[in-house]
Amino acid sequence: MTTEPRPWRRAWHDALYGENGFFRVSTPANHFSTSAHLGAFAGAVAEIVHRNGFASVVDLGAGGGEMLAALRPLVGADIELIGVELARRPPGLDPDIGWCEEMPQRIDGLLMANEWLDNIPCDIVEVDDAGVVRLLLVDATTGKESLGKPYRSAWLDEWWPLTRPGERAEVGDARDVAWADAVARVEGLAIAIDYGHTRTGGRPPLGTLRSYADGHEVDVVPDGSRDVTAHVAVDSVASATGSGILRQRDALAVLGIDGHRPPLDLARTEPADYLRALSVAGEAGELLARGGLGDFWWLVSDPRGRGTLEA
Repeated sequence: MTTEPRPWRRAWHDALYGENGFFRVSTPANHFSTSAHLGAFAGAVAEIVHRNGFASVVDLGAGGGEMLAALRPLVGADIELIGVELARRPPGLDPDIGWCEEMPQRIDGLLMANEWLDNIPCDIVEVDDAGVVRLLLVDATTGKESLGKPYRSAWLDEWWPLTRPGERAEVGDARDVAWADAVARVEGLAIAIDYGHTRTGGRPPLGTLRSYADGHEVDVVPDGSRDVTAHVAVDSVASATGSGILRQRDALAVLGIDGHRPPLDLARTEPADYLRALSVAGEAGELLARGGLGDFWWLVSDPRGRGTLEA
């Protein structure tokens, strides 16, 4: 069965956020893992809260609430925790943790958006054999692509210019707008964390569109059965919001997270403490790893001058 080809942005949106979209009916942790699934990451978020005296944390794109659940005992019952997610409230989540579909209009504290921007749908374009940039269309049931009408974009001209036949790009202006809207609501710190690229570092010539299901990369088909994601043009988002950008390994180092193993003497004197510390060190090492999660980008916005990562 095939359907009429549509622009990727529309098909992508329906696949993730439509009535039976992936994020409405699936538990993301069953399909892929993120920093938010590691307890050491919650420790870093707790450190931000403590350093700034924030009274609330909003987790945008909260998945199954894993990060908020791990954060609760680290920050205490007085800190308001809110998950923003299209899926229903996870069963068993601490009743003191709030849950809603839409981001609050005002956030007085810390806004975290871990791997949220990469799931904001974009137009996808490709250069044809004549050197013309064209909108890319897709059949949502098969993933088969075809070229559509010529495409002009000031964003492309500035941030991801294309010149050679076969080159592709994800047009990131929708992500710039989405993060700017989020940052404008914050009285504190807004932090978006994602995999991405910069123009100076080199854009991927064939784009970065990917899909994941059941823990594996799979064919990219926007049928609602799998995640659809693409790397973020982090320099463009930063320019649109005045955000600072740094790698996750550097951000976590500022927050005191390291992957050093606990001393062996602790294993003899306090074996339970040693095992806990060893587990934390292992998670920290994963979060800091080059070629892995440590390469993620942090976009840090302080729109009112009321927050910092520094001690």
